[in-house]
This record gives sequence, structure tokens and C-alpha cells, in this order.
Amino acid sequence: MKEKRVSRAAPHPKMTGAGRRRRRARDGFDPVALEVFNNLFRSVAEEMGASLSRTAHSPNVRDRRDFSCAVFDSQGRVVAQAEHIPVHLGSMHFAVRSALAAGLAAGAGTWLLNDPYAGGTHLPDITLVTPVRIGRGGTCFYVASRAHHLDMGGASGGSMGAHSEIFAEGLRIPPVPIVDAGGVWERSVLDLIRANVRSPEFLEGDLTAQYAANQTALQRLAEMADRFGLKKVLDYAGHLRRYSARRMRIMLASFPEGVFRAEDFLEDDGFGGGPFRIRASVEVRSASVRVDFAGTDPQVHGPVNAPLPVTWSCVQYVLRTLTDPDIPNNSGCFEAVRLYAPPGTLVNAVFPAAVAGGNVETSQRIVDCLYKALADALPERIPAASCGSMNNLSVSGQDPRSGGPFSYYETVAGGMGARPGLDGLSGVHTHMTNTRNTPVEMLEHVYPMRVERYALRHGSGGGGRYRGGDGLVREILFLADSEIHLLAERRHRGPPGLWGADAGKPGRDFLIREGKKKRLPPKGSVCVRAGDRLRMETPGGGGWGAPGKGL
Repeated sequence: MKEKRVSRAAPHPKMTGAGRRRRRARDGFDPVALEVFNNLFRSVAEEMGASLSRTAHSPNVRDRRDFSCAVFDSQGRVVAQAEHIPVHLGSMHFAVRSALAAGLAAGAGTWLLNDPYAGGTHLPDITLVTPVRIGRGGTCFYVASRAHHLDMGGASGGSMGAHSEIFAEGLRIPPVPIVDAGGVWERSVLDLIRANVRSPEFLEGDLTAQYAANQTALQRLAEMADRFGLKKVLDYAGHLRRYSARRMRIMLASFPEGVFRAEDFLEDDGFGGGPFRIRASVEVRSASVRVDFAGTDPQVHGPVNAPLPVTWSCVQYVLRTLTDPDIPNNSGCFEAVRLYAPPGTLVNAVFPAAVAGGNVETSQRIVDCLYKALADALPERIPAASCGSMNNLSVSGQDPRSGGPFSYYETVAGGMGARPGLDGLSGVHTHMTNTRNTPVEMLEHVYPMRVERYALRHGSGGGGRYRGGDGLVREILFLADSEIHLLAERRHRGPPGLWGADAGKPGRDFLIREGKKKRLPPKGSVCVRAGDRLRMETPGGGGWGAPGKGL
């Protein structure tokens, strides 16, 4: 809902060739070199991801690519990032700065953390931060990789269950050294972590893959310094940040000025409470944006509380999707953005709130709320609501083939909301997630499960001038007694359409035992027997525009 609208800001005048040359001379960079360094820095992050996916052990990291990589300057500001997971990338600088505050800058080596109250997101996301030192000087860059591990202990397999405190969600690790400057692992720390998780071999294999990815970045940055000189590399890291800041201010100056408000709701917290309000106010003034979540409900008993880094990620994501994608994606993009999220609320949870679902479910609703707020301001750019849930499924138990414990985790795709001029895509991950699915062959090879059905949920997308994308139907047969853990949203009301279009169908989840179907709650755990099936029907996206009508 729009509170008020002032005039559109004056369009940025096109600069003449002479004007561009004067600006370049004043800024002190060559535009060709700027583009070269933009691609070089970005390629470092992309190669980190390629290394991580090739060397990881778990299907979740190796096949689903549930990880992210980025390069930071000596102050912990983003220089470049790969096109990985939005909720990871927008929040990772909090982890880097937390490691710096804990003492990383004082020594070499690599540090590890997953604490949501010290720069993390939720416990399965482990971040490794490594300083980059070239020549005889101090640290000139930091590189970081974050991966979602299959299990971090706690009461529920996969560490993604419906609990009321973070203590039940798993092992919480503040910034600690994990590998020394000589590449020797802190075995006592690693053994402590292994002793608390259900899949220690997968965890250690994925951690070593993250470390290898960071080492790849160190090598590439050193090669850049050898080729161009360290001073020039550092100078262009700064030029890129300032260039992105200027480009983003130009984009924000084209937004209608005013204050735009909206609210949306989380359905429940897994403990009988809900719905819970998320309220957002977006103020656009003088080529800057202030996002204010005052009026959002207090943090709740269940696991849908979002730490501040997650909320900041959502704000970054929405603004990037509404501005020029060619702007280099670094910390300069958000110098003109301010965020106020009241502590102790759903969007800025404080210790010891449970947060497993804040990263995966509340993040999606924050995005929905921000898009809704800006729909009046930018009707030609805002899509209808997408699936609105990552449809999280965790399974744990004893594998009869090995006799040992297993943990499986997956997010199941849904329908994309229709867009101005285009239907939504079907069966895709949207907004704050950007993972793939686990290939059926790999899932059945690694786990005592079999995929019986995997198909589009035809007709689940909302109708309109442009239709929302369809969700998925996924049916899994369990070959061993197991415990399943669901964490999902949009099960009571489907994702709303925009401008008079229909909502997408809400999701549904069923346990099928001896031919009888039982509807499951969207958040919680249930024990299943060998021969039981789980059927997940994920939400479709909302439609866009009433048929035959304009805005």
C-alpha cells in the first residue's frame, strides 16, 4: 500500500563523451580496465564454486550446489561474488566481520563459524573465512565459502526441525580457527564437531572442499597481483565499489519518491501460533532507500525467526532484482540503503530464538512483503508472489545397508509468480534459494529411499493475463524406518496474484500408509515405517493481471 507519492525524481541526464572522459580522469580509472577487473574478481568467486562442487562429498553440496562463495576487501566489504544462493551472499559479510572481530586479522589460517548470532544464518550453514596476504604486507583480501551441511546435530536429523530454542537445533559455533597458516587442521575442533553430527564423513568432506575452494581463490588473487601489481589490483577493487555505488544511486534516482507500505503473514510456527505479521515500509528519497520493519510481530516460539543478516540479504536481493543487472555486485551497491529491523522481532531475532526456518521460510515472506510494498511504485517491474516456501524436507534414521545413521536434506521447488509480460516458470527454486534438486539416481544410491513420482502439479499456478508457474508433486517411498521433518509455508493460503489475478494453489503434504492418506502439518516431525510414502505437493505461483485489463 502506498502511503504517499511525491514526484518522480528527475531523470539522470545522459552524459556526453567529453563528460564521461572528465569523470574517468577525475575518478582515476580506465573503463576498460574496470571491466577487466570486474570479470577477474567475479571469476575468482565462480572458480571457488566450481572447485567446491567438484570436491564436495555430500549430495547437498556436490549435486544440489547449496553453497556460496565471495571475495572481500581488507575491511570485510564485498568485492565480488558468484551467482550462488542469495540468502547466503547478502549475509556473508556479517560472518567475515564477525571473524575479524574475533581475531582473524591477527593471524593467518582459516576460521570457521555457523552461529546465527555472530554473522551466520542458521546452524547447517558453515562459513570458512581465509585471509589473503600477498607479498610482505598485511591482509589485502578475505575469501569466504558457505555451505549447507547435511546435519549439525540437535534433536532433529538435518538440524531443521520445529524447535523452540536454538539449543535444540544443533551445535552452535562462534568464530574459531580451523586450519593454521601451514594448512594443518585443528583436529581437536574438527573432532568436536564430528562427534556431534549424524553424518561426520560428509561433514568433514564438505569442509575440506570449502577449504580447497578458499585456497583456489588465494592462488588466483596472487596470480592477479603478479600480473598487474598488487597496488593496481587493490585500487580497482576500490574503483569497482565506488562505481557500483554511483550506478545504484542513478538507478534509485529513477524510482518514484515516497513511502510505500505493505504487510504479509507467516502462517504458523509449528507450535500452534500464528499467523504472524511482517510489516515493511520502503522510503525512497534523494536516490536512497530506507527499509523499516517497525510493526512486525515479536519473535515467536517456533523456528521461523530470522537473524538480521537474513533480513539484510532479502533487502539486497529485492533491490538488485529491480535495478540494472550489469552493475557490478559488491558492497557499493548498498551504500545508499538503510535498514531498520527492531530487535526481538521476526526479522531481527535475538538469542536464544530458534532460527532454522528464518533462513529458508521467513526470508521468502520478507521478499514477498517488499515486492508488495513496491508494486504501486514500480508496477512494470514487480512480479506476483512466487511459491513462497522452500518446502524443506529432512529425513534421518539408520541405513540398513551400512548399519550407520544417515541424514538427508532437500528443498523442493515450486511455481514462480507470473511477471509483467510473461508467465511464471514451473518447478523452479525462486528468490532466496538458487539450488538444484538432488538427482533421483544419486538420492536412491546414497539413501534408503526411492522416488516414486516427480512431476509438475498441473493447474496449481494462478490464472490471469499471465499465469503463475506450477508447483511440483514429489512422492518418496521409504525403504527403512525413518523420521521425517517438514518445514514449509503457503499451506493454508496460496501465493497471491497481482493486479486482479488469481492466487496459486497452496501446498499440501501427505503420509501414505497402506493406501491411506493422512494430511501432515507443514512444520513438525513424524516417524515413518519402511513401505510408507511421503507425497509433497508444492504451491504454484500467483498470476499477474486480470485477463484483458490493463494495470
